[in-house]
Amino acid sequence: MLFARLAETSAAVAATRSRLEKRALLAATLREAQEEEIDVVATYLSGRVRQRRTGVGWRSLAGLPGPAPAPSLTPTDVDARLEVVSALAGTGSQAGRAAAVADLFGALTEPEQLFLRGLVLGEVRQGALDSLLIEAIADATGVPVTAVRRAAMFSAVTGPVARAALTGGVEALEDFRPAVLQPVRPMLASAAPDLTAALAKLRDDDDGAPVVADGKIDGIRVQVHKAGDEVAVFTRSLDDITERVPEIVEVVRALPATELVLDGEAIALGPSGRPRPFQETASRTGSHDGAAGATPLTVYFFDLLHRDGTTLVTAPASERLAALEEVVPASALVPRRVTADAAELDAFFREILALGHEGLVLKDLTAPYDAGRRGAAWVKVKPRHTLDLVVLGVEWGSGRRQGKLSNIHLGARDGEGFVMLGKTFKGMTDEMLEWQTKRFLALETGREGHVVHVRPEQVVEIAIDGVQRSTRYPGGVALRFARVLRYRDDKAPAEADTLESVRGLLG
Repeated sequence: MLFARLAETSAAVAATRSRLEKRALLAATLREAQEEEIDVVATYLSGRVRQRRTGVGWRSLAGLPGPAPAPSLTPTDVDARLEVVSALAGTGSQAGRAAAVADLFGALTEPEQLFLRGLVLGEVRQGALDSLLIEAIADATGVPVTAVRRAAMFSAVTGPVARAALTGGVEALEDFRPAVLQPVRPMLASAAPDLTAALAKLRDDDDGAPVVADGKIDGIRVQVHKAGDEVAVFTRSLDDITERVPEIVEVVRALPATELVLDGEAIALGPSGRPRPFQETASRTGSHDGAAGATPLTVYFFDLLHRDGTTLVTAPASERLAALEEVVPASALVPRRVTADAAELDAFFREILALGHEGLVLKDLTAPYDAGRRGAAWVKVKPRHTLDLVVLGVEWGSGRRQGKLSNIHLGARDGEGFVMLGKTFKGMTDEMLEWQTKRFLALETGREGHVVHVRPEQVVEIAIDGVQRSTRYPGGVALRFARVLRYRDDKAPAEADTLESVRGLLG
């Protein structure tokens, strides 16, 4: 199989809205893969590369070499070259990496370049990531989707699951089991705009049953495993960061159990106990320099998946939380309320926000730990921050958005001009895409590659989860999880939010 086949499949999947058709396209490509390439093919179709870190960022890919006239590389060829790139370190590694990346992209056709760029940057927008790929694996093999989904719970990536299903069927999938020191995919929360909507999601029949309300800590998700004196700490993406967080290792090593698998959040707190800027937490967990001289991390645990030989993944939340409280001291437990009283939940929500945290996660006391899935058993509620910003540029879309201007560049007022804070393509309806394509072509001032620069005249209302310090943009800040709410034709650019006001959200 050529890598071009995956680029073609991704483009076709992105171009259709039909979930069934997406699954069929993915399943057909999986069936074409040779046994030795299934792992790589499935991983690429899920929208990611196999390497945890390649050292290749958006700056490295800003100027790609001209495309090859015809495809020549296989998926395993591409994976092998990325493996070489990811292993480069030490003196001369930056130049070596740049040369290796240029050589790799120069061997790809234009569609292949676009696809690989999206994979490396985590920007594949085909509407078919892991959850849909799991269904496609079942379609490709004829095994029950429940068997594929169960195996995927206990595999960091989907590639090995696809290979097992395609080569060994249900029996091979049964080899995937929970084990201490082997990370489990984290359970994820769906979102609700407010507490009333969150409760409605949890209570289908409005029965007034009590729910768990956990404070939503704006830190780094950690899954911590203990086997005797050995402790391992994994991130949400299942990277091993044990050596970088000795204070978390120390807390868990002291707990009164031989075997544990805990789920929680690690966060950097200031002297007052309020969260420090998110970047300080991220730099601690992302740095290889350890904790020496760095801001210490505090860990808060909110779930227990395994205890002394007993796996609790399928147990109801009430049982898991009771076990958690038996082994973890209150100082290391997430702030929590269990109540059926909406007024008490609202008061707790305001209390958590006053402490500087993000909001609440409401949880169904009867639900198991649904590893790797985002369902209705956990529902997060956060206050919504909105900004009025000005569009400075727009990028041409790909896949289903081919031929339309999609990703908008967002700027805040700074003196007499505007400073870019980030980009977003989220929240846009088809009608909005049609409208903004015409609107921004009318405001065009020039082009640079796939970017159309525009006169700073259009105001857009953006919802964000917050802002963070950033060296990527000249204003020194970047938006977190920005999405479009609406275009504000009733506002002039002079009424947009200022860089100073955006910086004020840093806290």
